[in-house]
Amino acid sequence: MINENLAHYSNLFIALALVAYAFAFFAYCGEWAFGSRSRIGAKAAAVGRSGQARTAAAAAPEDAVASVGASGVSVLTRTVQEGEEPTVAGGSLRAEIVGRFAVMATFIGFLLHASGVLCRGLAAQRVPWANMYEFSCAAALAMAFAYLVLLVTGRKARWLGLPVSFIVLLTLGLAYTVLYTDAEELVPALHSYWLYIHVTAAVLSTGAFGVATIATVLYLVKAAAEDGRLPRLGGVLERVPSSGALDRTAYRVIAFIFPLWTFAVIAGAIWAQKAWGRYWGWDPKETWSFIVWVIYAAYLHARATHGWKGRAAAWIALAAFVCVMFNYFGVNTLLTGKHSYAGL
Repeated sequence: MINENLAHYSNLFIALALVAYAFAFFAYCGEWAFGSRSRIGAKAAAVGRSGQARTAAAAAPEDAVASVGASGVSVLTRTVQEGEEPTVAGGSLRAEIVGRFAVMATFIGFLLHASGVLCRGLAAQRVPWANMYEFSCAAALAMAFAYLVLLVTGRKARWLGLPVSFIVLLTLGLAYTVLYTDAEELVPALHSYWLYIHVTAAVLSTGAFGVATIATVLYLVKAAAEDGRLPRLGGVLERVPSSGALDRTAYRVIAFIFPLWTFAVIAGAIWAQKAWGRYWGWDPKETWSFIVWVIYAAYLHARATHGWKGRAAAWIALAAFVCVMFNYFGVNTLLTGKHSYAGL
């Protein structure tokens, strides 16, 4: 029996979450627009100035050398104390205020979003991820959650706010306008406690893989700019961490969440045995879930045993996430199998 009132409140909360995420996205845009050059840029400039000072000091009197040397050490000490990683706001107070508002709007959007997902589950008296609309809402929620966790744990991750808010806004908007279906009861095959276990693990993994992919894409762009293969876009790219830091962020997120994806695949196989009498039948969803697992496993193996870093590893990670997206959209809409629960 569907509770129509709770279903209505779910839709309302999701709509309000979209508004809050929109405010957050535009606030992050404002932070990037108002922010000054990054601390990395300032440090590079300071090092350059100190180098020029040393060159000039070589031809200067001895007493002048002492003065310039002390000044150069002072500048370098201050820049090192400021930290290696950049902030999007840089030294701009206005950008800092806008950035904090963006984080607050993201947190409010997350609470509204979570309330919408919760009300959907209570309305249908089941877990709220049984079709593409519900899974999209839950995956977007997981991505926002992963970003907020990085912020709360002290990571300097506000640079992720702009792409994360955009993707969450896009995913939730498409779910609300294109993929939406009314709350309804489960099909018989989904009546199992494994729905709570298997799909929850898949939802959390998908959201975290999305955050890692954002870091990977930014790494490729940043590395190309550092190598001179791309323009620096007026200093915009200098406001994100160095390419090495981006590469490490993507790797750590993938390494952390890969065991959960592994568990999701195993839990799915156990559920398949209980529902259909076999652990594995190479159903399209099973096949593509396994492909995703193999590619991410290859990524982690290459980094752990062969020391792969940089562009080669990044392209493997991107290929894996493309398979994640096809496993969700392509398999659900283009292929048929026992996992055809798109609800479209």
